[in-house]
Amino acid sequence: MISKKSEFKLFSRGFQENLVLIPGWATDYRIFNSLDLNYNYLVPTKISLSNFAKDLAQELDKYAYAKVSLFGWSLGGFLAKDFSLKYPDRVKELILLNIRKSFPKKLLEEIKLKLKKDKRAYLYKFYLECFSPLDKEGLGWFKKNLLKDYLDKMQIENLVESLNYLLSARIDPLSLAKIKRIRIFHGRDDAIAPFLEAKEIKSYLPDAKFSGFNNLGHILFLNPKFKERFNG
Repeated sequence: MISKKSEFKLFSRGFQENLVLIPGWATDYRIFNSLDLNYNYLVPTKISLSNFAKDLAQELDKYAYAKVSLFGWSLGGFLAKDFSLKYPDRVKELILLNIRKSFPKKLLEEIKLKLKKDKRAYLYKFYLECFSPLDKEGLGWFKKNLLKDYLDKMQIENLVESLNYLLSARIDPLSLAKIKRIRIFHGRDDAIAPFLEAKEIKSYLPDAKFSGFNNLGHILFLNPKFKERFNG
């Protein structure tokens, strides 16, 4: 949900380390509900795209967290990058999933038109494109738990505002050189963010770790293979 000020919810899961989960376009924090990693989770229940970094820093102060790891997926990767550049000393690890350097303006403008013409039809097509044909586990979970609710409740105003944010969102890999620990995960069958573009970002970051997943698409973390690789 887009808001003037970001709001967060802490899920204490009995671990020492803390992870900020930042969702992508046309989703919310519930997209991470099946994610089982060895962290406590801090998730945004409302997001201010322009103030996210500052709002998150204030939230960390509230819990007296000196450092956290960031898990930014798709659009969330840009927000994670924004925080990391503004507060590099507060980042233990930057984890980027299914990212790209930027989204083409023409593509984003076309999506706006399609949303205005038939929001539900476009979102249904978009969500299906987020999964590779072979990722039956990930798609099955999404259909069972979130698809209908997202189709019914995603507001076009929030969707368009997020697209406007993406018009100027950029990841300059050289600017991330000051971040000591970076991991990048990407599905080879990603139809939203090209795999080769993520590999290009990695090429500028020799110390970053890159994991490519065969037969997985844009939402790869819903598949059991992701947890196995992440913890490996």
